[in-house]
Amino acid sequence: MLFNSIQFALFLPIVFLLYWFVFDRFISKSKWQLRLQNAFVVVASYVFYGWWDWRFLLLIAFTSFCSWGSGLLIGKAETRKKAKIWTTLNIVLNLGILALFKYYDFFVTEFAQLFHISTDGLLLKVILPVGISFYTFQALSYSIDVYRGKIEPTKDIVAFFAFISFFPQLVAGPIERATNLLPQFLRKREFNYDTAVDGMRQILWGLFKKIVVADNCAVYVDEVFKTYTDQSGSTLLLAAIFFTFQIYGDFSGYSDIAIGTAKLFGIKLMRNFNVPYFSRDIAEFWRRWHISLTTWFRDYVYIPLGGSRVSKAKVVRNTFIIFLLSGFWHGANWTFIAWGAYHAILFLPLIMTGKNRKYTNQVAEGRFLPTLKETGQMLLTFFLAVIGWIIFRAESIGMAFEYFQGMAQLGTVRVVYRFFTWPGLWPTNLFIVLMLGVEWLQRGKEHGLELSGIKQAWLRSFFYYILIIVMIFATGKSSTFIYFQF
Repeated sequence: MLFNSIQFALFLPIVFLLYWFVFDRFISKSKWQLRLQNAFVVVASYVFYGWWDWRFLLLIAFTSFCSWGSGLLIGKAETRKKAKIWTTLNIVLNLGILALFKYYDFFVTEFAQLFHISTDGLLLKVILPVGISFYTFQALSYSIDVYRGKIEPTKDIVAFFAFISFFPQLVAGPIERATNLLPQFLRKREFNYDTAVDGMRQILWGLFKKIVVADNCAVYVDEVFKTYTDQSGSTLLLAAIFFTFQIYGDFSGYSDIAIGTAKLFGIKLMRNFNVPYFSRDIAEFWRRWHISLTTWFRDYVYIPLGGSRVSKAKVVRNTFIIFLLSGFWHGANWTFIAWGAYHAILFLPLIMTGKNRKYTNQVAEGRFLPTLKETGQMLLTFFLAVIGWIIFRAESIGMAFEYFQGMAQLGTVRVVYRFFTWPGLWPTNLFIVLMLGVEWLQRGKEHGLELSGIKQAWLRSFFYYILIIVMIFATGKSSTFIYFQF
């Protein structure tokens, strides 16, 4: 079920009303209230997920049960060695399932090509379950945190199933930690009107970024990437810039909708994006882009390997490991691995010189406009991100090189001219400028529509209605969210 679908527009209010007015108010005196409310969350989440393909409900249920059971076994282990064994078994099981569905055919195909053998009868050709990378990593965080003693294993299987399957963030994150999300299902939730209203604002902002910005960009991007060999250099660069905004509007839009929806149910999810295109270097970009995945690899891979507290050679090794893993997490294609390697190369000079945490505050903090230096830094970082997104979007390494070769034949002035004057593109350009303008003004806030600085209620409402009207009349080509494939 898509957030930008009629089905979800009907599903959400029904679930909301049942959640608060049946499983909270009408049975509030029951000792089973919390468990019944959590059970309803599980049922609603399974309906949401099963809308796509009900057969994979067995897979997420199996993952949930095994991870829940492993937590109990780890907690009851008599020795640290036994606890480690149970933790390792759960990690191997979950990663094995992920590898089977997501990477098996890739490795078999690459092996067959290397040794010139046939793949007949060897490929599984199975459908990739939506969101498997997200809920697998969420399940892994639980068993690892139980082993580390950061969280007590829960005996409440219903709460645990709700933690793994919570529908707002089930298929595309944020990738939640057990230490944050699971305790929220173990205690009573109270309805908070202000939080719910703020959630609705965040949902509205996420929908605008998805169906107005991302989906309108997709129309142009898909056409150019489909016929890239016949396009001029300026057209190719322009399409790459549009894809840069498409993937941001698409993925950060999903995250805003997910976080806002969770607020309606009294659940707080972690922030997943923090205006990454206003970053002053690539390290800052990665602290602001897909935060839940970046911090997951940091905490569960980079730091256990020694992080930055080891020799320079090992720091280089650790940096490449997490970026290559991050790339490979996105899919079974060499382009994703190359994309990860590209960012590792950009990141290395900063981490080797100790400047990777130079910018931890908001750009132009306390000022309306950035300095000339900050503007240059942001433009350079944005351009480096654009180059990376070309690799990410390409279907193969060969296509990426051909795209770069074609893009090299361009004139900067012509690109700028085409960006603002190309017939049919000016509305999309206007939407991008609107998105960037709002997020610049709100860069210190949690989301673009947290308009606490505007005291006049009528002015805030006027802006909301403008966004709704734009969404009605300027909706782009309806499409699934890009990160559903991961």
